[in-house]
Amino acid sequence: MPQSRSFAIPFLICCAGVGLFSIMDGVMKGLSLSIGLYNALFWRALVGSLLGLALMLATRRGWPARAVLRLHLIRGLAVSLMAPLFFYGLMHLALAEAIALSFIAPLIALYLAALLLGEPVGRQAIGASLLGLVGVGVIVAGRVSGDYDLDALLGALAVLLSAVLFAWNLILQRQQAQLASPVEVAFFQHLVMLGVFSLAAPFWAANPPLKAVPFILLAAALAFTSLALLAWAYARSEAQRLIPVEYSAFLWAALIGWLVFDEELSAGTVAGALLIVAGCLIAARFKPKASPLDALHVEPGVA
Repeated sequence: MPQSRSFAIPFLICCAGVGLFSIMDGVMKGLSLSIGLYNALFWRALVGSLLGLALMLATRRGWPARAVLRLHLIRGLAVSLMAPLFFYGLMHLALAEAIALSFIAPLIALYLAALLLGEPVGRQAIGASLLGLVGVGVIVAGRVSGDYDLDALLGALAVLLSAVLFAWNLILQRQQAQLASPVEVAFFQHLVMLGVFSLAAPFWAANPPLKAVPFILLAAALAFTSLALLAWAYARSEAQRLIPVEYSAFLWAALIGWLVFDEELSAGTVAGALLIVAGCLIAARFKPKASPLDALHVEPGVA
């Protein structure tokens, strides 16, 4: 198969995965506002786990080896902490604003890799990180100027905390995609999340209203499908070639926020997003050969 064609298919699959994830973010924002953050996450994880189990049985996938299962568990736990933070942020921020802030994750991954893997952080990476931090500052400054909104500021902080966890997730995901099938990756992520969220079910779980059920099913289907598509794409192409596709999530978020939630896109958010993305691209371009940015995947919605 020609090289251009072999890249075109993962590229298109990645486009579809990013688009579906962005739509899922919008659905989850609406669910979180209507039935509460915990119940939106719990019921989506339950439906996603059942969907994954059915597909695992249909494709006759065996139980993964212990090392692979451990990787699934670690990444699932990371996402279980990351998802509530991110979707809390979505409840209090415009979609495009939250997505822009989440783009800082690949830059944080540089320093986590240095801490956890002993990888060097080059001069260009440090400069790229500073550029990204300026972008974050521009976005947050829009929240602390004019009419002060404490909930929105806390939402921005939650998204930034989720980005730290997602940076760890970046280090795990490429290895996971190479060791397991897309269906297996998506299934175990939902299953681990369900196990974590079930701990609070006796206290917080409530039957969703009938009108919310179609949206729960839609959110689960979108999350599962997008996870599988992205796992497939990143197992078959160099991540650095797919990086530009990931940042299209900002455009999706701006469009969905405007159409569904009547959200305005501020000049500060656009400027901050451009600075963060520029920093990520610079860091990726000058990355060391074995950098975790080989697994660069800015997964909006994180879960």
